[in-house]
Order: sequence, then structure tokens, then C-alpha cells
Amino acid sequence: METVTNNDQLITRIERALDSMRPYLEADGGNVKILEVTNDNVVRLELMGSCGSCPMSAMTFKGGLEEAILKAVPEIAKVEAVNITPAF
Repeated sequence: METVTNNDQLITRIERALDSMRPYLEADGGNVKILEVTNDNVVRLELMGSCGSCPMSAMTFKGGLEEAILKAVPEIAKVEAVNITPAF
């Protein structure tokens, strides 16, 4: 039972970190959602809307989303995005 509470608390903290970035994503027609937080504290994200196909999505992910999550929730081991568009 405690694991579920911890996971819920982690997700709440991750959502708060993402909320700090959402206005920038939404201004360009995009957003982000949490797909999963694994048992080994890996967060899997999906970039939505225009963020899913933007050539700058890798930079947005690394410099914005990943950084915000790791700073706000230090127990997260890794952040992954399932649909980053290659910038080439």
C-alpha cells in the first residue's frame, strides 16, 4: 500500500515540475503527459500536439522537461520521451 502512495506522491511532484513548463509548450500548440513511472524511478513522457513533431523537441525535452523533473524530484533516476523527433 505504501508503494502506491509513494508513486502517487512522485507523480504529483512530477506533474508540478511539468506544470512549470506547460505554458511554454502550450504557447506553441503542444503539451506533455506522463505515461509511466517505473518501479526503478524512470519517468516516461509523451510529447503531444505540435511538440510531438517539432524538430526542436529533443532540445525542449533535455533542456526543459528532463531538467525540471530531475531538479524538482531528485529521486527520479531517468526521464525518457517516447516520441522525440530527430533534429536532422
